This record gives sequence, C-alpha cells and structure tokens, in this order.
Amino acid sequence: MTGAARRRTPAPPREDVLAAAMAMIAENGLERLTMAALGRDVGMSSGHLAYHFKSKDELLLRTLEWSEEQLGARRREVLDAGGGVRERLDAYVDLYVPDGPRDPHWTLWLEVWNRSKSAAVETSARARQAAIESAWHRDLVALLAEGISRGAFRAVDPDRFAARLRALLDGFSIHVAIGLQGADRAQVLSHVGEFLDDGLAADDS
Repeated sequence: MTGAARRRTPAPPREDVLAAAMAMIAENGLERLTMAALGRDVGMSSGHLAYHFKSKDELLLRTLEWSEEQLGARRREVLDAGGGVRERLDAYVDLYVPDGPRDPHWTLWLEVWNRSKSAAVETSARARQAAIESAWHRDLVALLAEGISRGAFRAVDPDRFAARLRALLDGFSIHVAIGLQGADRAQVLSHVGEFLDDGLAADDS
C-alpha cells in the first residue's frame, strides 16, 4: 500500500445511535429526525447509517425496541417491588400512560405503527412490533392472576380483562400523546383508577 493510510473514525456503538435518535425525537419531534441529521449528531454519514439500519423504518423500529428495553426494565422493577398487588397495578398503569403531549416514546410508537400499515413493511417487522405488545400484555395478565389468587381482585378472566384494560390505556394514552383537549394525564389516571375499582373490587362475601 502506498501513501499514508486513511484514518477512519470508528462508528459509535449502536446503542449510542439509538439513544441519540430518541433524544432528537424528544427535543424536536419526528419531523426533524432524518438520516442526515442523525448522522451529523453522532458523527456518521447518512450512507453509513443506511448501511447499518437499511431504512428509516428500520431505524425507527430499532429505536422503539431500544426504548422498550428501558421501559421493560422499569416495568420489571415495578412488578417485582414489594407492596400490594393493586399498588403494583397502579404503578404499571402509571408507567404505561405518556408523560404528556409529544411524549417521545409514544410519538415513536404511533409513528412506527402508522408506518406498519404499508404493504411494503416486512412481516418480520410486524412480528417485532407484536412482541413489544405481547410483553406488556403477558406481564399484566400475570399481575391480575396474582391479585385474583390472593383474593385482592374479583375472579375475572385475567387475559380478557387485560385485553380490555390495555385497549382503554391505549385509547387514553393516544389522547394524552397528541394533546387532545380534556385528556390530561391526571384525568386519564383517574378514569383508569375508577375502571379498576369497578372491575376488580373483590367480593365481600
């Protein structure tokens, strides 16, 4: 080899790239997140990013999966914590509901699911999205089943009740995330609390 060898700047770890993408969404929203802008932020070319992530759809899904890993760790802490099962259920709900309008995780979640309607999205990508939802559902079913077995909750079908509760949470959460008038976080938590009181209050008999 003749001449001085070019010194290459090593690419940042993939987790750093995903964390930077999430930070950009939190600060500027999805509209400012482009391959070029992210590349400038982490010191990579847009072509280099495309080599690693193939497309913006894949970048967004990987970022969502990374964000879910962080939430999943917090969810496990909540579910493994001491205290009553209803306290842990309330903590699960608190973790589920967005912090407020333009919550970055929910902003990303909505965008990824909206893009998944495209016929061009691979089946494997949809399966990865479904895996995210399954983890939340599975943990909720286990928590409900624990509460029923301990007599803290009414004897409901935990899988069916979890499906209804998550549908309620998703609907309210979308309202919070888009800033729908009359759907602030405190009101949503109050509505969900009433739903849980009505649906799970143990029989006195």
